[in-house]
Amino acid sequence: MAKKSRYLHGQKIEPPAIDGNISIVDLVDKTFNAYNAARFREACQLFVERMLADDVTVGMSLSGAMTPAGLGMAAIIPLMRAGFIDWMVSTGANLYHDTHFGIGLEMRRGLANLDDRVLRDEGVVRIFDIFFQYDVLLKTDTFFRDMITASEFQRPMSTAEFHYLAGKYVLERSRVLGLKDKSLLGAAHELGVPIYTSSPGDSSIGMNVAAKALGGNKLQFDCNADVNETAAIVYGAKKSRQKSAILIVGGGSPKNFVLQTEPQIQEVLGLNEKGHDYYLQFTDARVDTGGLSGATPAEAVTWGKVDPDKLPGTVVCYVDSTIALPLLTAYALAKRRHREPKGLYHRREQLVAAMTKAAKAKGNL
Repeated sequence: MAKKSRYLHGQKIEPPAIDGNISIVDLVDKTFNAYNAARFREACQLFVERMLADDVTVGMSLSGAMTPAGLGMAAIIPLMRAGFIDWMVSTGANLYHDTHFGIGLEMRRGLANLDDRVLRDEGVVRIFDIFFQYDVLLKTDTFFRDMITASEFQRPMSTAEFHYLAGKYVLERSRVLGLKDKSLLGAAHELGVPIYTSSPGDSSIGMNVAAKALGGNKLQFDCNADVNETAAIVYGAKKSRQKSAILIVGGGSPKNFVLQTEPQIQEVLGLNEKGHDYYLQFTDARVDTGGLSGATPAEAVTWGKVDPDKLPGTVVCYVDSTIALPLLTAYALAKRRHREPKGLYHRREQLVAAMTKAAKAKGNL
């Protein structure tokens, strides 16, 4: 009898019949057996079993219109409160639309096949099948313009510092209105989770900051601080004998910004490092058209973004993030105990100082 191939030792495909009582964990672990369902199962298991270990610092990148769809309050805030997200890079648009909810404004389900000329005439703005009144934009613009007239904003600062301060103002408005956990900016402020924006001028928040600058407002975003602080977070984790994990929702600039922390450490500052330990991405982009920004896990190894020894600890799942993120959140909260929040926002200066000292010792500064 021929010897059984070593490639035939995987779990037998024999899932239970799905009924109304099946848990999210059993649904994923037992019935997601092949194709992108299998990749999603691998993603969930990687996240819970390895990325959420106590000695791992988890960074998240967020692109696409996720907060208008309600995923800030439904998924990201619960992940933050569970200690599962330690730092974040987001598009400014996600944070701008997140603010709508925190200051009591509404977004509603709509339809994607209506006449946009009619919607325009009725003052309705559309994000695919999300509808909201045009004055939601105007009221949010006013909120940010009024906020940044405060004296604490009259200086250059990292986007993490800006979002931390903004979160305080959003929380104050939420409390007055009796709202709870509607804004991830507010939750990040409470938990000390630093949130960066890699392209701060590319959003309505940046547009309002630029407009106020015309009238003499002194607020400016310090992009150098953003680059150094994010790199220092990763370097600090690795030098304290911990691991670094990246959860990538979508792609674009936020994706590159969380990943470029390692080339900043190795290539630019000349410090001894090998790359992120864990890499999990949800995307619907294709590598052959350049839509993955030249950074599949294997390709990222060549840039020093991913530790080559940890390549098995990477998963790219080709699935709509609006499907994947709620399911991942439910799976993780069902299977993993909460972690103590790291409060990395409050350690930024200490971490940058330690990285600076190391680079100077190497003669690279």
